[in-house]
Amino acid sequence: MTGGAPGAGHGAAPAAASYSAPALEKGLDVLELLAGSAGPLTQSGIAAAQGRSVGQLFRVLLTLERRGYAVRTEEGGYVLSERLFDLAHRQAPRRGLLAAAAGPMRRLAEEIGQSCNLGVREGDVVRVLAQAESPSPFGFSVRVGAAFPLVDTVTGAVLRAFTSDASGQELDEIRRSGRGERSDSLHAGVTDVVVPVLGPDGAAVAALTVPYVSTSYSGVGIDAVRSAVERAAEEIGTALGRSAP
Repeated sequence: MTGGAPGAGHGAAPAAASYSAPALEKGLDVLELLAGSAGPLTQSGIAAAQGRSVGQLFRVLLTLERRGYAVRTEEGGYVLSERLFDLAHRQAPRRGLLAAAAGPMRRLAEEIGQSCNLGVREGDVVRVLAQAESPSPFGFSVRVGAAFPLVDTVTGAVLRAFTSDASGQELDEIRRSGRGERSDSLHAGVTDVVVPVLGPDGAAVAALTVPYVSTSYSGVGIDAVRSAVERAAEEIGTALGRSAP
């Protein structure tokens, strides 16, 4: 196949750096820094972290705040708003997934008396897209929009098992059983039960997780929870065009 980039002439191609947009680069750097921060960052803190001066970032921060991507706290620090998350949800695939999952997730939470959440893979993290709250007075929930390391969670393991050729004892077992399950290392009494939501091609488009809380108030045992999560995940997959296995 022959051809080239539109407008390309003869001779060596211009260096990639010649196409850079410094102001845009600064803005993206700030967004990525704020996304990875555990708390608000001041102008001076952002400048120090990026090796830039406060003057270089003043207009960038002002623009991000004006456009609604960053919020300034009363103490003068900056945090990300939910605007990037909202933009991501405007994508047709995400809208279709959320629409397909809303009903099954609500019915699942009501059936088992526990909360459930829907996560997708974004690079090296699992992003929580939706949650159905527990109808019971107790339950374990996570914030919609929260991100967790892909390699440190059973939800991430399920997504990896059904979207890549990666191997290993846990991933192989997940593929054989069709689900993942692990006691939460940070929260005693919570067991994450995770089932992939499979698309038409058999790959996981998302993972449905129930952080099962075992207490004397739990009206549904974990065996019934496993079956209920599998049915809900299959229902979501069917709504997305997945044929019955």
